[in-house]
Amino acid sequence: MTGPSLGLRDHFRLLAPLFALIAAVWALRLVLDAAGAPYGIVRLSSVTVAGAVSVLLAVVLLHFRRLGRYSNVIVATILLVFWAQLLSVLAIAFAAVTGIQNVFAAPEYSPHRVGPLPHIAGHLTFGLGFGILVGSAMACLTLWTLRRLVPVESAFRKGGAA
Repeated sequence: MTGPSLGLRDHFRLLAPLFALIAAVWALRLVLDAAGAPYGIVRLSSVTVAGAVSVLLAVVLLHFRRLGRYSNVIVATILLVFWAQLLSVLAIAFAAVTGIQNVFAAPEYSPHRVGPLPHIAGHLTFGLGFGILVGSAMACLTLWTLRRLVPVESAFRKGGAA
Protein backbone atom coordinates (compact mmCIF):
# COMPACT_ATOMS: atom_id res chain seq x y z
CA MET A 1 0.00 0.00 0.00
CA THR A 2 1.51 3.27 1.08
CA GLY A 3 4.68 3.95 2.93
CA PRO A 4 5.52 6.48 5.60
CA SER A 5 4.80 10.13 5.04
CA LEU A 6 7.84 12.21 4.14
CA GLY A 7 8.94 15.43 5.76
CA LEU A 8 10.08 18.41 3.74
CA ARG A 9 13.76 17.52 4.23
CA ASP A 10 13.05 13.99 2.96
CA HIS A 11 11.37 15.43 -0.12
CA PHE A 12 14.39 17.62 -0.87
CA ARG A 13 16.75 14.68 -0.41
CA LEU A 14 14.69 12.44 -2.69
CA LEU A 15 14.18 15.12 -5.33
CA ALA A 16 17.74 16.52 -5.38
CA PRO A 17 18.69 14.77 -8.65
CA LEU A 18 15.49 16.05 -10.25
CA PHE A 19 16.21 19.61 -9.11
CA ALA A 20 19.64 19.17 -10.69
CA LEU A 21 18.09 17.88 -13.93
CA ILE A 22 15.83 20.93 -14.22
CA ALA A 23 18.74 23.27 -13.44
CA ALA A 24 20.96 21.52 -15.99
CA VAL A 25 18.35 21.93 -18.73
CA TRP A 26 17.90 25.59 -17.71
CA ALA A 27 21.67 26.18 -17.90
CA LEU A 28 21.93 24.27 -21.18
CA ARG A 29 19.22 26.46 -22.68
CA LEU A 30 21.06 29.61 -21.60
CA VAL A 31 24.39 28.33 -22.95
CA LEU A 32 22.90 27.21 -26.27
CA ASP A 33 21.24 30.59 -26.73
CA ALA A 34 24.40 32.50 -25.81
CA ALA A 35 26.42 30.33 -28.20
CA GLY A 36 24.09 31.23 -31.04
CA ALA A 37 22.69 27.74 -31.54
CA PRO A 38 19.81 27.45 -34.01
CA TYR A 39 16.40 28.35 -32.57
CA GLY A 40 15.11 24.78 -32.98
CA ILE A 41 17.97 23.37 -30.91
CA VAL A 42 17.52 25.95 -28.15
CA ARG A 43 13.81 25.17 -28.07
CA LEU A 44 14.51 21.47 -27.54
CA SER A 45 16.08 22.21 -24.17
CA SER A 46 12.78 23.02 -22.47
CA VAL A 47 12.59 23.65 -18.75
CA THR A 48 8.85 22.99 -18.94
CA VAL A 49 9.44 19.53 -20.39
CA ALA A 50 12.23 18.86 -17.88
CA GLY A 51 9.85 19.84 -15.08
CA ALA A 52 7.10 17.53 -16.34
CA VAL A 53 9.53 14.64 -16.77
CA SER A 54 10.88 15.31 -13.28
CA VAL A 55 7.39 15.12 -11.80
CA LEU A 56 6.83 11.76 -13.49
CA LEU A 57 10.20 10.48 -12.31
CA ALA A 58 9.37 11.65 -8.77
CA VAL A 59 6.17 9.59 -8.86
CA VAL A 60 8.11 6.53 -10.02
CA LEU A 61 10.68 7.05 -7.23
CA LEU A 62 7.99 7.46 -4.61
CA HIS A 63 6.11 4.40 -5.80
CA PHE A 64 9.04 2.02 -6.04
CA ARG A 65 10.57 3.18 -2.77
CA ARG A 66 7.20 2.49 -1.16
CA LEU A 67 6.71 6.13 -0.22
CA GLY A 68 3.83 6.63 -2.62
CA ARG A 69 1.23 8.64 -0.76
CA TYR A 70 -0.77 11.08 -2.81
CA SER A 71 0.17 13.88 -0.43
CA ASN A 72 3.85 13.17 -1.07
CA VAL A 73 3.25 13.25 -4.81
CA ILE A 74 1.55 16.63 -4.56
CA VAL A 75 4.32 18.09 -2.37
CA ALA A 76 6.94 16.80 -4.84
CA THR A 77 5.02 18.39 -7.71
CA ILE A 78 4.78 21.73 -5.91
CA LEU A 79 8.51 21.74 -5.16
CA LEU A 80 9.56 20.79 -8.70
CA VAL A 81 7.19 23.24 -10.40
CA PHE A 82 8.27 26.02 -8.04
CA TRP A 83 11.94 25.30 -8.82
CA ALA A 84 11.38 25.38 -12.58
CA GLN A 85 9.42 28.65 -12.38
CA LEU A 86 11.97 30.19 -10.02
CA LEU A 87 14.79 29.50 -12.46
CA SER A 88 12.84 31.10 -15.31
CA VAL A 89 12.04 34.13 -13.16
CA LEU A 90 15.70 34.49 -12.19
CA ALA A 91 16.76 34.48 -15.85
CA ILE A 92 14.12 37.09 -16.75
CA ALA A 93 15.08 39.28 -13.77
CA PHE A 94 18.78 38.97 -14.64
CA ALA A 95 18.06 40.17 -18.18
CA ALA A 96 15.96 43.06 -16.88
CA VAL A 97 18.55 44.19 -14.33
CA THR A 98 21.69 43.80 -16.45
CA GLY A 99 20.27 44.52 -19.90
CA ILE A 100 21.88 41.32 -21.18
CA GLN A 101 19.24 39.53 -23.20
CA ASN A 102 18.75 35.78 -22.78
CA VAL A 103 16.37 33.20 -24.17
CA PHE A 104 14.03 33.38 -21.16
CA ALA A 105 13.51 37.13 -21.59
CA ALA A 106 13.30 37.07 -25.39
CA PRO A 107 10.28 38.97 -26.72
CA GLU A 108 8.84 35.86 -28.41
CA TYR A 109 8.48 34.22 -24.98
CA SER A 110 6.91 37.19 -23.23
CA PRO A 111 3.14 37.31 -23.65
CA HIS A 112 2.20 40.29 -25.78
CA ARG A 113 5.75 41.57 -25.29
CA VAL A 114 4.72 43.36 -22.09
CA GLY A 115 8.08 43.61 -20.36
CA PRO A 116 9.86 41.82 -17.54
CA LEU A 117 7.61 42.54 -14.54
CA PRO A 118 4.35 41.25 -16.03
CA HIS A 119 6.30 38.34 -17.51
CA ILE A 120 7.66 37.47 -14.06
CA ALA A 121 4.18 37.91 -12.55
CA GLY A 122 2.84 35.48 -15.15
CA HIS A 123 5.37 32.85 -14.12
CA LEU A 124 4.60 33.37 -10.43
CA THR A 125 0.84 33.19 -10.91
CA PHE A 126 -0.24 31.31 -14.01
CA GLY A 127 2.97 29.31 -14.37
CA LEU A 128 2.90 28.14 -10.76
CA GLY A 129 -0.87 27.66 -10.59
CA PHE A 130 -1.27 25.83 -13.86
CA GLY A 131 1.91 23.82 -13.35
CA ILE A 132 0.91 22.70 -9.87
CA LEU A 133 -2.71 21.86 -10.78
CA VAL A 134 -1.94 20.00 -14.00
CA GLY A 135 1.24 18.48 -12.60
CA SER A 136 -0.53 17.23 -9.47
CA ALA A 137 -3.37 15.75 -11.51
CA MET A 138 -0.89 14.06 -13.84
CA ALA A 139 1.22 12.82 -10.94
CA CYS A 140 -1.71 11.44 -8.94
CA LEU A 141 -3.09 9.69 -12.03
CA THR A 142 0.35 8.22 -12.68
CA LEU A 143 0.63 6.98 -9.08
CA TRP A 144 -2.87 5.50 -9.25
CA THR A 145 -1.96 3.74 -12.51
CA LEU A 146 1.33 2.43 -11.10
CA ARG A 147 -0.47 1.07 -8.04
CA ARG A 148 -2.84 -0.87 -10.27
CA LEU A 149 -0.38 -2.09 -12.88
CA VAL A 150 2.82 -2.54 -10.83
CA PRO A 151 1.95 -3.17 -7.20
CA VAL A 152 5.15 -2.93 -5.18
CA GLU A 153 4.05 -5.36 -2.46
CA SER A 154 3.62 -8.30 -4.83
CA ALA A 155 6.92 -7.56 -6.53
CA PHE A 156 8.69 -7.64 -3.16
CA ARG A 157 6.96 -10.84 -2.05
CA LYS A 158 7.86 -12.66 -5.28
CA GLY A 159 11.51 -11.73 -4.87
CA GLY A 160 11.56 -12.85 -1.26
CA ALA A 161 12.11 -9.39 0.18
CA ALA A 162 10.27 -8.25 3.29
